[in-house]
Amino acid sequence: MESQTIKQEYRQRIVDAGNTMMALHLTVGTWGNISIRDVETGLIYIKPSGIPYEEIREQDIVVMNEHLEVVWGHRKPSIEHHFHIAILNARKDVNAVIHTHPIFSSAFGVTGVDIPGISEDFVQIVGDKVISCTYALPGTPELAKHVVEGLGDRNAVLVPNHGTICVGADIPAALKVCHVVEKSAQVYIYAKMLGTPNIISEDDMRAMQLFARDHYGQGK
Repeated sequence: MESQTIKQEYRQRIVDAGNTMMALHLTVGTWGNISIRDVETGLIYIKPSGIPYEEIREQDIVVMNEHLEVVWGHRKPSIEHHFHIAILNARKDVNAVIHTHPIFSSAFGVTGVDIPGISEDFVQIVGDKVISCTYALPGTPELAKHVVEGLGDRNAVLVPNHGTICVGADIPAALKVCHVVEKSAQVYIYAKMLGTPNIISEDDMRAMQLFARDHYGQGK
């Protein structure tokens, strides 16, 4: 692989996203991981295994291809590179995957309860709900298969007794999904303490998703 196809800016995006994830309290220690696909080359940039986020530098990032082969870097890739690449291979609309170890959405994964569509931002950018995939041990091809199945066409999935995976067209979009999923999980838990949460209807969900896709933002 020629060195000029490996882009420093993409490696730096992984570093910056890790620091943002820590600042948002979406993980602790060295847990969680991040990947991004370069749409021009198809190469996948991924966090190295077991290095604290504050210590990671762009030269530590590992670059892989869609066949799970390391093409650049001197570090071991994240143990969860299997499900990162499986998601990117399955979802051509996704170019960034962020795996977090947060508190509130992880509670849903521990109990096997879905996070339902309770807020407009959630249904617009995440989906009708977030479900738990089938359990498998961390870092295994089996987990990768279950994650892809559980994710489906939504933008987040819970990994039982483990954490949360969020996806997007780029890193900012995936980080936004992470934030909204965790916020919605927290709101739902608090709402259950107060009474019976109101779930948005399927028709209203579809209307808001179409609006967000076709009309929300500048130039639409």
